[in-house]
Amino acid sequence: MSIAERFLLIFAGIAGATGVAFSAMAAHGNYPDMLKTCADILLVHAPALLGVVALMRVANTPRRLLFLAGFLLVLGLAFFCGDLARRTFLGLRLFPMAAPVGGGAMILGWVFLVLAALMPRRL
Repeated sequence: MSIAERFLLIFAGIAGATGVAFSAMAAHGNYPDMLKTCADILLVHAPALLGVVALMRVANTPRRLLFLAGFLLVLGLAFFCGDLARRTFLGLRLFPMAAPVGGGAMILGWVFLVLAALMPRRL
């Protein structure tokens, strides 16, 4: 397994575990709706990252584009969910415009996934 694949798998696990924890907290605590939003985003993207790794291993698509897609998803999760979680627990932003930048990075990650699907790997 490559370092890139391990990187994405590690963050898929972190996103899944954190998403479950935040879902439980949102269901049982008095937290703002943004914690549930954060949990939902994490839980959707954790299996997406697993899918990117699977595609990197077997699909006839450019591995670099797939890794870039996964990396953008991870970066977007860190900024978007990091900002929402920090605001929930500390009342502070991660940095100005962190959530919109993270959302944009996630959107680009999905776009790069489409691009990877449209460009066959060179033999």
